[in-house]
Amino acid sequence: MTAREIKSDWVKITNGSLQIDAYLAMPVGEKSLPGVVVLQEIFGVNDHIRDVTQRIAKEGYVAIAPALYQRQAPGFETGYTEADLKIGKEYKAQTKAEELLGDIQAAIDYLRGQTPVKSNAIGCIGFCFGGHVAYLAATLPDIKATASFYGAGIATMTPGGDEPTITRTQDITGTIHLFFGLDDASIPAEQVNQIEAELKKQQISHQIFRYEGADHGFFCDQRASYNPQAAKDAWEKVKTLFQQEL
Repeated sequence: MTAREIKSDWVKITNGSLQIDAYLAMPVGEKSLPGVVVLQEIFGVNDHIRDVTQRIAKEGYVAIAPALYQRQAPGFETGYTEADLKIGKEYKAQTKAEELLGDIQAAIDYLRGQTPVKSNAIGCIGFCFGGHVAYLAATLPDIKATASFYGAGIATMTPGGDEPTITRTQDITGTIHLFFGLDDASIPAEQVNQIEAELKKQQISHQIFRYEGADHGFFCDQRASYNPQAAKDAWEKVKTLFQQEL
């Protein structure tokens, strides 16, 4: 099979008076495609997130990664050192759920304005901080399929305070798949079990995948915790999810 040609660039999306930087990637010369919103780790829309956005585009989607730290630090992106982790967590602590949801809706609206996008076929995928935000995003009526990777705190908190994000589970209308590493100390097994129980209780279409020997960040090939076997399996499952639901 010939590799799909894509194009990518930075664009601006609008949420009220806020202009948000976003990285957009799409196949060249194709029409009527599904759209996918890519949600960053705490490290910004960095090389890894741009790479994931391009990978999704190569599978036949119009993919967009909005800068979730636009209010805190426009243009922020960094690597994976302890210092990078510290500043990333500081910016994360300043985010608010309703602002994040508004920014994601702005990204969805932008996708719908792109000629090749099918307006009723929008998915999202998120990692780390973005994995938690993806669970929030799944409550937006426009999101039909969600892939949430190792989102910490879903059962215990929500960005900006208020009731934990898990309490919004009943508002999820599409299908959600969640991916966790069993060696991830930031997401205890009992919290994963709690999420699973709530998804079942609310009769949400879902699957949860637990990976033996995988730590937090196992999908990112630029982190020391990268687990090639788990990452490969998870990627195949993400592709299947989007193919079936979008």
